[in-house]
Amino acid sequence: MKNIPLVALTALFSTTVYANHCATYYEQKDFDKAFIACNTEAKQGDREAQYNLALMFYNGDGVEENIEKGLYWETKAAEAGFAQAQFDLAYNYYIGWDIEVNKEKALYWYTKAAEQGHSEAQYNLGVMYGNGEGVVQNIEKELYWYTKAAEQGLSNAQFNLGAMYNRGFGVEVNKEKALYWFTKAAKQGYGDAQYNLGLKYYKGEGLERNIEKTLYWYTKAAEQGASYAQFNLARLYEVGDGVEVNKEKALYWYTKAAKQGDGDAQYNLARMYEVGDGVENNKEKVRSWYTQAAEQGHIFAQLELAYIYDQGDGVEVNKEKSLDWYTKATKQGNGDEQYNLARMYDQGDRVQINKEKALYWYSQAQVLSLAQEEEDEFMVDQYYLASIYAEGDGVKVDKKKALYWYTKAAEQGYSEAQYNLGLMYHHGDGVKKDIALAKRYFKQACSLGFDKGCDDYNSLK
Repeated sequence: MKNIPLVALTALFSTTVYANHCATYYEQKDFDKAFIACNTEAKQGDREAQYNLALMFYNGDGVEENIEKGLYWETKAAEAGFAQAQFDLAYNYYIGWDIEVNKEKALYWYTKAAEQGHSEAQYNLGVMYGNGEGVVQNIEKELYWYTKAAEQGLSNAQFNLGAMYNRGFGVEVNKEKALYWFTKAAKQGYGDAQYNLGLKYYKGEGLERNIEKTLYWYTKAAEQGASYAQFNLARLYEVGDGVEVNKEKALYWYTKAAKQGDGDAQYNLARMYEVGDGVENNKEKVRSWYTQAAEQGHIFAQLELAYIYDQGDGVEVNKEKSLDWYTKATKQGNGDEQYNLARMYDQGDRVQINKEKALYWYSQAQVLSLAQEEEDEFMVDQYYLASIYAEGDGVKVDKKKALYWYTKAAEQGYSEAQYNLGLMYHHGDGVKKDIALAKRYFKQACSLGFDKGCDDYNSLK
């Protein structure tokens, strides 16, 4: 799990009320007087004054900016044991801020500050041990320092601890501890923790499933801009999963996530505009959102665009663009996408039933499978394709095509296809009546355990 360290502070850090003039003038932002006082006190060995003087040189407050002198006084304060200076110095070495990156020195100074109880240093130290930066990766120490920081209330550390216990990153999975730390971070407004907490309530992991709390935490995270929370929230409202269907809210949150580049949200938003689901049909927006999702590699969006350009759905027919998107989809997929899309439209799975599109994609899938010589893997879909043509389910009845695809499925041993072929030859349904062939297909279906095939075969003896 790659984590990001916290940034250094760039303002006065004070845990006590200083009696010296340096701190007083600095807090009052009277930098001309502060520089004189801090310079004097720093030279006398006052570590807080040394740190404040470093900040003044870094920021050009009351004195001309001088990074070299800022680093000098920051190092002096760190060597004198001032925790905030140690933290800032570590961060400078970590990112290479006007000095050469040195992860070993960053680790050294983070450790110094962490040992004094500096929570951000403890967190960053956990990050470095977890990522193996400047030191050999050590999950045990990562866990140790995250725990130290989390116990002080640092939400980043609380979230990371929750994630470690939730998935078993270097520790044994512990859903109760994951829930505990996610809750701690979520209550402090940490968006990722709020999302994960919502997800746990949705799945009922380590606690009783509670859609109301799922909705609460998803909304909290979504309002902070977490695109995955926005997507999940939209999905809940779209399908009415534990809440009342609200297409307006679904559209709102899909749009929020889509504008942040969430490919699934872009795809779902295109679907809503395509079918006019809670919003007016808009072919231009359909194409725009499918395109944005497709450009991110969303396979179904790429296939939808291939269909749009192939059929001229809201645009001029453009076979070249259709082929381009179809090729992109098939190159990154495993060959099942066309079938999956066909089934979605055939059965109304996450989309409105559309037999015309189902037929289109069943046909495209068969063309691909034939080209790849993998048709034996898709006999069920061949059977569905035949059924659509045979029954005129959303399309014009075409017995010739039904016969073709039933035969393809039957040749691979699909018993229902064999039985339906037997019926077609028995009754002369779209084909010349042939009792011998009917008996053969009924027998094949019977031999595979299809009872109706046995009954019809016996009736023709």
